[in-house]
Amino acid sequence: MSAPTGLRAGLIGLGAMGRNHARVLNLLDGVQLVGVLDPAPGAVAPHGVPVVADLEQLLALQLDYAVIACPTALHEEIGLRLAEAGVHALIEKPLAPSVEAAGKLVAAFESRGLVGAVGHIERYNPSLQSLRARLEAGELGDIYQIVTRRQGPFPGRIADVGVVMDLATHDIDLTAWVTGHEYLDVSARTVSRSGRPHEDMVSAVASLGDGLMANHLVNWLSPFKERSTVITGAKGSFVADTLTADLTFYANGAVDTEWEALRAFRGVAEGDMVRYAIPKREPLLVEHERFRDAVEGKDSDIVTLRQGMRTVEVAEAVLRSATSGATVVIPPKRA
Repeated sequence: MSAPTGLRAGLIGLGAMGRNHARVLNLLDGVQLVGVLDPAPGAVAPHGVPVVADLEQLLALQLDYAVIACPTALHEEIGLRLAEAGVHALIEKPLAPSVEAAGKLVAAFESRGLVGAVGHIERYNPSLQSLRARLEAGELGDIYQIVTRRQGPFPGRIADVGVVMDLATHDIDLTAWVTGHEYLDVSARTVSRSGRPHEDMVSAVASLGDGLMANHLVNWLSPFKERSTVITGAKGSFVADTLTADLTFYANGAVDTEWEALRAFRGVAEGDMVRYAIPKREPLLVEHERFRDAVEGKDSDIVTLRQGMRTVEVAEAVLRSATSGATVVIPPKRA
């Protein structure tokens, strides 16, 4: 029997997300998962894939690319070593714990012509993919506001960052991507109620381009899980539930009145409601397909390292605002 052909992939980290990456990599056409790095004693990878204890052993397997699914604090060190070895990388979000570290990763991969991407998986959620296409087609008219709610129980696997760098980076990335507008400033408040050194709840209000307002509520303190994105515009509201990948449109109903004093008020009433039937492919699989295609040199929609760095920049502004109690202006995106 001939040996499997295709891109040779490695995985770094066998935690909860790492095991999901391993599952998808073992199913991915044109890719062979050849090794996993995890220093935990007795770590076992699915399908008998060999597990190694250090990066040099993993690189010795002649990787084409690697998936970094280890703690955020290690992303910079491991990413830079992969770049030095000429290995493309898909790095779990957030890209890095700081803008400085993210910038080093961007420079390392771009200077070598390597493909680097960030695992902001919500971009590949079917409800948000459909929502973005409908916004681009003008189905909502002018956009006024985007509100996201992301809350649920505390994930024991997260120890090195707070809820802003972990969960809120999903909302920061998807907001800029779905709307096509950049963050201009942010005002935020955080609290820590779980006894950990990092924040576990954040509420943020932000201004984006073209007069768009964003509101984000994120926490690890709710006994129920919620993943909601609501965009309100001139023609109504879209509601995306990324837990179920459902997208619903609530249309504005016309309001007519004979009361002269109220005619100047441009109010709306409840109109038609439509829940769209959309294809629902697993977001993680789509993310891996897009990254594989990019590594193969094909035109592919990935979350670039520069986009990932911008998300970290906005997240840092959220934390600065929460610390200072002031609105923080976010510099224009770097060229």
